Amino acid sequence: MNQTKIGIIGLGLMGGSIGLALKSLNRDYYIVGLDHNQSHLKEALELKLVDELADDVSAIEECDIIFLAVPVDAIISITKSFKNIKDSATIIDLGSTKYKISHSIPDNIRENFVAAHPMTGTENFGPSSAFMGLYYDKTLVLCDLEKSGDTQREVAKDIFKSIGMNIVYMDSKEHDIHTAYISHMPHALSYALANSVLNQEDPKNILALAGGGFQDMSRIAKSSANMWEDIFRQNKTNLLDALTHVSDELDYCKRLIEKDEFEELNQWMKKANILHKII
Repeated sequence: MNQTKIGIIGLGLMGGSIGLALKSLNRDYYIVGLDHNQSHLKEALELKLVDELADDVSAIEECDIIFLAVPVDAIISITKSFKNIKDSATIIDLGSTKYKISHSIPDNIRENFVAAHPMTGTENFGPSSAFMGLYYDKTLVLCDLEKSGDTQREVAKDIFKSIGMNIVYMDSKEHDIHTAYISHMPHALSYALANSVLNQEDPKNILALAGGGFQDMSRIAKSSANMWEDIFRQNKTNLLDALTHVSDELDYCKRLIEKDEFEELNQWMKKANILHKII
């Protein structure tokens, strides 16, 4: 059986964790990693997230399967830099936006490309944040599969099923609308919550009074600003729609409190209780 060479570009939470997940499988995989951060390269090798480090993209081009676990703008620029991808190679991105990525891949490697979004993650980043089990029993969205080659579709589905993910299929435009509400808008709200408190409260008061509710809601404000800047840019229109709708709800809540319409406020909050009966 021939050894399968896997390249991972981006050795933080997502890339490092996919490396660990693949290493846990009883398969003849050899994993090569690349990251623009030199300290991340050294750390990833020490943590055994990969078997070998690549000096540049050309070494990754030799791989049979390539994972792009970098910010969404970088995914596009990296695919445009590929020169010698194998005809049989499978390139899988792990970005949180899909439409712009899916429609920006060069034509000569579009069949090699599979647009994927693992619905998982934490607020932490860097190789030390990677852990076994990040992907297990989480949802994996595959988008615009009709644009991918038959072999590439099967390779991607096999890998993600093997590491325990639950696969769903979606049009990339539809995906970006849904993730604007489910993922991107909550991150914007968490950043807003953190900044509103920082602008009003002394850090000592925050430390003394911040309870579980505040910590839960502000936790994802620790997420990488550089990564989320790219996501917000790529999904700008959908995110603005989502922020408008949540702003309307906050304005409605504010009006009810201002007018002492607490019975109506109670009904408004009870309606919100339904959400967690669904999820």
